[in-house]
Amino acid sequence: MSLSLTGRRAAATVLTAALLVPLAACGNDDTRKDRGASTGSGSAKSAAGADLTVLAAASLTDVFKTAGAAYEKSHPGTKITFSFAGSQELVAQVTQGSPADALVTADTKSMDKVRPDTGTPTVIAKNRLVVATGEGNPHKVDDLKDLADPELKVVLAAPEVPAGKYSRQILDAQKITVEPVSLEPNVRAVLSKVELGEADAGLVYRTDAESAEDKVDAVEIPDAQNAVAQYPAATLKGSKNAEAAAAFVAWLSSPEGQKILQDAGFQKP
Repeated sequence: MSLSLTGRRAAATVLTAALLVPLAACGNDDTRKDRGASTGSGSAKSAAGADLTVLAAASLTDVFKTAGAAYEKSHPGTKITFSFAGSQELVAQVTQGSPADALVTADTKSMDKVRPDTGTPTVIAKNRLVVATGEGNPHKVDDLKDLADPELKVVLAAPEVPAGKYSRQILDAQKITVEPVSLEPNVRAVLSKVELGEADAGLVYRTDAESAEDKVDAVEIPDAQNAVAQYPAATLKGSKNAEAAAAFVAWLSSPEGQKILQDAGFQKP
């Protein structure tokens, strides 16, 4: 029996639809595969972490090495390289455009100088000064007034360095005149002079003295005569790893980061 024209058209329509269904299914599978590959690639990139460069005050040298190792362990794929120097040197590096991702200074004034180049700073720790002397305190330094002894070789951080500013601040407040044998570019250089016996005493942060407790003694300075150093941390706007840099800066204020800082002698922010 032959089909009518209308019947033949209906049959052709059904056949065409039947042929298109598997083709459409194949197209959807390919699309899903492409989307899945794209999503997978993005996830892998996100999980890969980042290489971060952090500019940090010299007094953070020991504790940040510990903190960096802990952070890398808990954030696989992230590697942190620290560049330690006096805060004034770090500020110069930032203003000169040195590539870096985050900055941590030993005072808020230094951070303020580069505010156009940073995110909002967060104070992560505080510190205080002590008088560092040779092991056993051979010159019997008891307090700040003893630093005025002209027979005593005293070293201080340079006045443009935060530790130098704090030192001058507390000496001036007590009306103590000290003639240092040298002015050092950062607080770690002051500590080194005392460690090596090239100086009899120097003003350093408490944490610096604790880091070298087998080589130097620390003479405490009463709070009423002391200065409080604050350590602000901020991301740098020029960072190519902004998200990872922000995560590290935030981690410094986390319970884990704070425990590491306080175990090293730093005070709560």
